[in-house]
Amino acid sequence: MDSILSEFESLNNNNNPPFGVVVTNNTLQNLVVGSSSSSSSSSSSSRYENQKRRDWNTFCQYLKNHRPPLALSRCSGAHVLEFLRYLDQFGKTKVHTPICPFYGHPNPPAPCPCPLRQAWGSLDALIGRLRAAFEENGGMPEANPFGARAVRLYLREVRDLQSKARGISYEKKKRKRPQQQQIAQSSNGN
Repeated sequence: MDSILSEFESLNNNNNPPFGVVVTNNTLQNLVVGSSSSSSSSSSSSRYENQKRRDWNTFCQYLKNHRPPLALSRCSGAHVLEFLRYLDQFGKTKVHTPICPFYGHPNPPAPCPCPLRQAWGSLDALIGRLRAAFEENGGMPEANPFGARAVRLYLREVRDLQSKARGISYEKKKRKRPQQQQIAQSSNGN
């Protein structure tokens, strides 16, 4: 936690990045991927709790560095979408465009100029952690910007786009019925 805050404090604010926010590549890797670097937190916290705290601190810093600065109470689903789109520039997942010859191929045989994006699974996990952190830090569930309809729709759109572009299915796997129920149903059906 201290390393993230000191990293932000040491940034040069003379640069004007997109959306008026200054964030470094290392901070974003910790935020989205969940870097396993050690921090000065207590050993009783789980890896998930530590990551959730880092994510929350980074998002709060994003709001603070936003131009104009944005109070958490004024944050909406639109601001969360702006944050997610900003994170895309630091992604490592190749997402082919429909005009790319490798569109729909999970393992393309050659390089292409398609953009790198944040993977859907990373964004989905990030939003889940931030949604929980918002409520743990005193936010009301009905005012949670991370649970906004626009955020859910955006995540679904990213999942579908990446699924088609990379030729990978993100469909939920159907749960297998317990063995005893299957036997009972097959004997009733015959």
